[in-house]
Amino acid sequence: MTIAVIDYGMGNLHSVAKALEHVTHEHVIVTRDARCIRGATRLVLPGQGAIRDCMGELERTELRGLVEELLARQAKPLLGICVGQQMLLDHSEENHGINCLGFLPGEVKRFPVDMRDDRGQRLKVPHMGWNLVHQHHDHPLWSGIDQDEHFYFVHSYYVEAAEDATVFGTTDYGRISAHVAIGRDATFAVQFHPEKSSRAGLKLLENFVQWTP
Repeated sequence: MTIAVIDYGMGNLHSVAKALEHVTHEHVIVTRDARCIRGATRLVLPGQGAIRDCMGELERTELRGLVEELLARQAKPLLGICVGQQMLLDHSEENHGINCLGFLPGEVKRFPVDMRDDRGQRLKVPHMGWNLVHQHHDHPLWSGIDQDEHFYFVHSYYVEAAEDATVFGTTDYGRISAHVAIGRDATFAVQFHPEKSSRAGLKLLENFVQWTP
């Protein structure tokens, strides 16, 4: 049993791997070797930074086709993290607009520059720090995690999925309800960083390791 953290050069690869090692006895590897990725029992698609760079590195490392193939087949569980979530959508507004992997219908949008809360107080962009996540639909990865639990975020762009059935978690920031947990079949993806989210984040990773779609 092997969990492969897909290494295309972007994301908290080793932090994610260490967090996974903390919750499982399964072998965890950080790899860009196509044979190792295909042979793994579970996959993690991380991401950090600008989405143009992430998509570009996925192309440069010749892993885009493999990731698209694995998403299409849905033969094994895959967890997307941060920009690894955003890349699953059709399109992102970031970097003057860029097409993504198109696995799930929807858009990645930028938080408005002049973000305000309900009292009119200015909110910072990027959205950085702890915020509660509301479980919009039940999912095995929420097992043992309280409703409206706090997770750790760092992002200036947010997901707006096109289909309610694909939305499993939301976070309110200002007047925007961001879709911070999405998925379909054997794929689940989150905007927050479970590897930085203390007990709740580790529990989500443990649930992923035990998940049988």
